[in-house]
Amino acid sequence: MKVTDQLHRTFTLENTPKRIISLVPSQTELLYDLGLEDRIVGITKFCVHPYHLKSTKTVVGGTKNIKLEKIKELQPDLILCNKEENTKEIVETLEKLFPVHVSDVKTIDESMEMITQYGVMMKCNTEASKINNKIQFHLKDFQEFVKDIPVRKVAYFIWRKPWMAAGKDTFINYLLTLCKFENIYESHGRYPEVAIKKIRLEGDPDIVMLSSEPYPFKEEHAFELGRFTHHAKTVFVDGEYFSWYGSRLAKAFEYFKTLHKNL
Repeated sequence: MKVTDQLHRTFTLENTPKRIISLVPSQTELLYDLGLEDRIVGITKFCVHPYHLKSTKTVVGGTKNIKLEKIKELQPDLILCNKEENTKEIVETLEKLFPVHVSDVKTIDESMEMITQYGVMMKCNTEASKINNKIQFHLKDFQEFVKDIPVRKVAYFIWRKPWMAAGKDTFINYLLTLCKFENIYESHGRYPEVAIKKIRLEGDPDIVMLSSEPYPFKEEHAFELGRFTHHAKTVFVDGEYFSWYGSRLAKAFEYFKTLHKNL
């Protein structure tokens, strides 16, 4: 079967994949929710959902640093990567040895396209359609919920030392916009380094969000930021709901509702 991934790369699958390595945490969760746990042979150390996979599957490194010999030993018939999560070098190395599918997701439509592609590749179209239908249902419900909520300015931080925020052309920014948040760093690049001392000059947000991943923000960091904002409310948010595409999206909209109700 000829397969075209989301980077418009074409590769061949001789048979339905039975030995799959996922190098992307959200895509590992998607495989599980598609009912494909038995086909997963390798995951990354960051693949934490569902948690028990860490003790039943082989960990082949991280998303940016793989253990190539472990991957070779597993002899996968499909490896799942992502343009943002994995490096170009990793993809180029692996595609010389095994079929590699690369996702590229910045919108919900692209997420559902990826899920559909998985359904075709893995011969689980019905399960893929069910997940996409759930996402569409909860999205429509959330859009109705949020339609009369006023837009509020937000800064969404993902890292400290240096301080880094989510910017334009990212899935996080797409979901922020969907949630009626105006990202003050949208014009600063994808993940810009920012000077928090200038936060009022660069947008003066109503809300500062500190993501649960990839940096472990604490109360002291909220206090540090608070010194430079103008009465902005600082909230700790679940980064998985803002950055994990795939089946987690079906649960994300209820989280976004709760977030709005608590602001």
